[in-house]
Amino acid sequence: MMKKQVLESVIAILAALLVAAVVAWAGSQGGIRLAGLPVFALAAVVAFVIQWVVFVPSYRRQTEHWYDLTGSLTYLSIIIGTLLLTGRFDLRSLVIVALVAVWAARLGSFLYLRVKKAGSDSRFDELKPSFSGFLMAWTLQGLWVFLTLAAALAAMTAKTAPPLGMIGLLGILVWMAGFAIEALADAQKQAFRQDPANKGRFIHSGLWAWSRHPNYFGEITLWVGIALIALPALSGWQYATLISPLFVSVLITYVSGIPMLESRADERWGDDPAYRDYKARTPVLFPRPPQR
Repeated sequence: MMKKQVLESVIAILAALLVAAVVAWAGSQGGIRLAGLPVFALAAVVAFVIQWVVFVPSYRRQTEHWYDLTGSLTYLSIIIGTLLLTGRFDLRSLVIVALVAVWAARLGSFLYLRVKKAGSDSRFDELKPSFSGFLMAWTLQGLWVFLTLAAALAAMTAKTAPPLGMIGLLGILVWMAGFAIEALADAQKQAFRQDPANKGRFIHSGLWAWSRHPNYFGEITLWVGIALIALPALSGWQYATLISPLFVSVLITYVSGIPMLESRADERWGDDPAYRDYKARTPVLFPRPPQR
């Protein structure tokens, strides 16, 4: 069983690197180069290297406390570094940097403080003791960062910088809506958990009465907004980087987000009639008014 887990982890790591390499090639076509190296591909390398560097002390200390914080700092490092390397401070690039920075700073600090307060993150209980398994988690975070930023980075490194236009303005509005939904949902859940009267209960008020995972809906929405902002600047193979919001949607919906949380909720409250009623009435992701 141990050998099988190691093999699965190694395959996942290699698959992540292969996917990143393909997208790095596509996004680099027609992009700015420095000393012959495409800035877009360089961003991909940096995304993984940062994860691997922090993985070393994290594995030695058997802690996941730096995981989410490192992810956020990677977003900030890459997006700001790309802006400085290209030296092109057009409106689209500045807007993208500002929006990604605001999102990364808020979510990163929120997740870091949450895991510090809880003392641990149960997602890593089985992964931390395994070198290959824990390395896989960090490598997948590198892929997560790079692919979610792909469309934004392709637009920032494109050789042409067309006006923001109506599509770009629409993208800003979509991002604002997604960011507001995610931040409000997180704040509502945090306030719910801090109330001693709610200990052992599930949240079903506020935005959580409209969706069982409104924060994830906000996350997907804001990355759709970033893709719309980037869209007018893309051409040729760069259009492949529009995989960004699709990647976020698939990962959240089918892999590491909703399935994991739904399974835990079912184990904890599956026998509770109120929870079963809430689950039957409330959509898993896309919000709708509460059903009476």
